[in-house]
Amino acid sequence: MTDRRVNSPALLVGSMPAGSAEHAFRMGAELFGDLVASLPDGETGPLANWVSFERERLIRTSRDIVVVSETESPTGFPRHAYETPVFSVRDGVERVHFDSWPRIDLAIESYGLFKELRDAGVIGRGLRFQVGLPFPASAMNAFKADFASDYPKAEAGYEDLVARELVRLLDAIPPEDLAIQWDCAYETQDIEGVLAWTNDGGWERFAGPVTRLTRLIPTEALVGYHLCYGTFPEWPMYEARDYEVLVRMANFAVNESGRMVDWLHLAGPRYLRSEDRRFFRPLVDLEPGTARVFLGIVLPLDGLAGLRRRHRTASRYLEDFGVAMYCGFGRQPGQDGDETLREHAGVIRSVTA
Repeated sequence: MTDRRVNSPALLVGSMPAGSAEHAFRMGAELFGDLVASLPDGETGPLANWVSFERERLIRTSRDIVVVSETESPTGFPRHAYETPVFSVRDGVERVHFDSWPRIDLAIESYGLFKELRDAGVIGRGLRFQVGLPFPASAMNAFKADFASDYPKAEAGYEDLVARELVRLLDAIPPEDLAIQWDCAYETQDIEGVLAWTNDGGWERFAGPVTRLTRLIPTEALVGYHLCYGTFPEWPMYEARDYEVLVRMANFAVNESGRMVDWLHLAGPRYLRSEDRRFFRPLVDLEPGTARVFLGIVLPLDGLAGLRRRHRTASRYLEDFGVAMYCGFGRQPGQDGDETLREHAGVIRSVTA
């Protein structure tokens, strides 16, 4: 499609097994520079556990929030979704206020490093800086005590924050250097009805922010949606019946975002369903428009052979797509991080050559 702005064969979803942002940028540029349209900072350090950053650095610090319970893990670090701290909105608060978004501070800092490395010739001139921003239901998933009452108040405050902090992000980073990815993992599970603490209305908790938030991003910036089922701690947390929900979400995002959507990342199945045509069949209903589709069908378990099986099955129902890891893989256990990155690049090159 001639007016498509992203045509790369691969996507780096976000988190990477790197020791620092500089490490992620250098390895990303070396191994993936000709495969991707943008480079993330690897979501290292305090960002390594994804929305636990929002729980600790954003929600916990708000004066409008009270702590209902701390983690139930004996180690002090949550091992799964039910061991995370639980928060509630303070009595009398109708809309939670968040002063600023620490994730944006780190993004601006990472962009400075990105620019230095690009100016030094380490990062190619054609690559953009990619930042992943959690969509509301993912960022505000810790309101489990009285979800029906607390979530709307917290979500409204989060949308206010996003609107303010997008301005700050775009003041610091030229839009033409930027690729923003909305990260949606709890949204998918909410729509599937598998989160015990939520109530009816999962679709609106995704659809409403799509119509309100994405249009705030200027057209010069690239925008994508990462739609998956999370990896905390399983790969995935919940395995969908098929692609139907993700296709429905993707089509809505393309049609209702109020601006061009440049890419869609749709996570795939577990490895045992690599040749399950029933899982992949809903891809025939995907209507990406000018968005580049990336299927998250690279898994850490079965390498090139598994990717080829899933790629072959998906190709029955979708003619043109790139590939990516199922989700960000900074927490992937096992190998040395650099070796994991090299293997990931080799697997992708083998199937996209």
